[in-house]
Amino acid sequence: MFEPVIAPSASLLGLLQRGRGDGQLHALAADRDEAIAALEECVTSDPRADWQVENRSLYYARVYMDLEAPLGGLELHLNHPEDLLDPDESRTGLALAVLGHLAAYGRRDALLLLRQYAASGGNWAWALDELALRDDDQALLALAPAVLNRFPAGPEGEAALRAAIRAAFEPRPWRLWAAQHPRVAAASEQSPFDLWQRQLGRGGVTPGWSVADVLAWADNREAGSPLDQAAADDGRDPAAVDRRAAAAARCLAAVARPEDRQALVDAARHGAEGARRAALRHLVDQDDPAVPELIEAAAADADDRIVRAALETLGRMRGPRALERARRWADPATGGADSALGEAAVLLLADIGEPSDAAAVVAGLRRWILVHGVSGAGIGTLVDGAGRLAAVAAVPTLRHVYGESGSSELRGRAARALAVTDRYFASGPAVECLWDCEESTRELAARHVVTTGDARVLERLRRLAADPAEEAEVHAAVRGRLTSRER
Repeated sequence: MFEPVIAPSASLLGLLQRGRGDGQLHALAADRDEAIAALEECVTSDPRADWQVENRSLYYARVYMDLEAPLGGLELHLNHPEDLLDPDESRTGLALAVLGHLAAYGRRDALLLLRQYAASGGNWAWALDELALRDDDQALLALAPAVLNRFPAGPEGEAALRAAIRAAFEPRPWRLWAAQHPRVAAASEQSPFDLWQRQLGRGGVTPGWSVADVLAWADNREAGSPLDQAAADDGRDPAAVDRRAAAAARCLAAVARPEDRQALVDAARHGAEGARRAALRHLVDQDDPAVPELIEAAAADADDRIVRAALETLGRMRGPRALERARRWADPATGGADSALGEAAVLLLADIGEPSDAAAVVAGLRRWILVHGVSGAGIGTLVDGAGRLAAVAAVPTLRHVYGESGSSELRGRAARALAVTDRYFASGPAVECLWDCEESTRELAARHVVTTGDARVLERLRRLAADPAEEAEVHAAVRGRLTSRER
C-alpha cells in the first residue's frame, strides 16, 4: 500500500485528511460542492498512514450529516470494478465504517447501500459487521442466501465458511442464520474445534534448557552444529529474527545462571546476529554493568541490522546507570547528538529522564523535525517526553507538530503535551480539539477547554453530550464540565 498523499495543512482537503477540528468547521463555511468533493476524496482514498491507530469514520460521518451530503460518490467507489480485483479491505473499509455511522444517525440511504454491498461487494464481511450493529433481524435474515452462496458446497467451501464465522467481529448475523440454515449451525459448532486442532498441532523446534542451547536456537542453529552465517542470512526474514531473538531473551531469563555471564557477554559482543541480539537484550534487562560498552560496540558495527537492534535495545535500559550513559551519548560535547546513538539516547531521556533533561529532549525534538519532518517512529516519544517533563520551551515546536502532522494519533499526543506546557491551550487549541477525529483528543479538550468567551464551546459540549455515537469517556468528560459550577 502506497503512503497517502496529504494536502497542505492550510487547505480544506488537508484539514479534513488530518481529521482536525478546523476541517469540520471550515467545511461548513466553504462552498458546499467544494466541501463535499474534499470529503469524498478523504473517504474514498483513506488518508491514514495506519488505520489501526487513527480514527476518521465518525468524524467524516458527522461532516456528511452537517453538509447533508449525498452518497453518490461512496456508491460509485464501492461498486467500482476494482472492488472485485483488489482484495485489500483498506480500499473500502473507511467508506463502509462511515456508512455504518450514517446508518446509526438514521440515514436510510446509507443502510440500503450497506445491505447492497454486503450482498455483492468484495469486502462484504466488513459491511456485514456494520449491519450487525445497526440493522434489524428481518433484513439480516434476508441477506443469508447471498452471503452463503459465496461458499460452495464441499470441503473447501465448508472450511471457508468456518473461517468467515471465526473472523467475524460481530456474531449476531451468524447466530440468526444458524437457527434457519443447517450449514451455518454446523460450521459454528465445528469452528472452535478447528482452532483447537491448529493450536495443538503446532510444530517447530524449541530450544534446549541451557544458555548454549538457547543462543543456538536464537540464531536458528542446532546446538553444536556449525552454520555458514553468510548463506543463512541471505534467506532470513528480519521480522522472524526479531521474534526469535525476543523469545530467546525471555528463555535466557529462566535458564541463565551467574556462571553463564561471561558466555552471554561474549555472545553480545561477538556472536552471530540472533544470539548477539538475544544476549544483549537479556543483559539489558538484567542491568548488567557491561551493557553500555556492548551497546556502543554494537552501534558501531558494520552490519546495519546489528546497529538497529542495538539502538532498539537501548530503549529498554533503565536505572541511574542508563541515565548517566544516555546523557553522555546525547551531549554533543561528549557523545554525538546528531549520531544514531545520540538520537536513540535522547529518546531514552524522553522516556525516563528527569526535569534537568528537558533541554536535551527539546533540542532532540527540534533536530528530529529538521531531519525527518513531522513523521517517524521516534517523534511520538519525544513529544510525550516534552509533555512529561513540562518543557515549556517546546511549545512552539509542539504547536508545529499539532498543526502539520498527518497522523491524528501523533496530533493527539502533541495536544496532551500542550495541555501541560502551553498556558494558552485551554482557550486556543482545546477549542478546535472539541471537533477532532480522535475521541481521546476530544476528551482532553472537554476537560481543559475554557467555556466562557466563545459561544461555540458550550454548544459543542451540549451536542457531544447528546450524541449517542460519542464514546463513553467523552460523554463523562463533557457532562462533568456541563454540570460543574466552575467552568
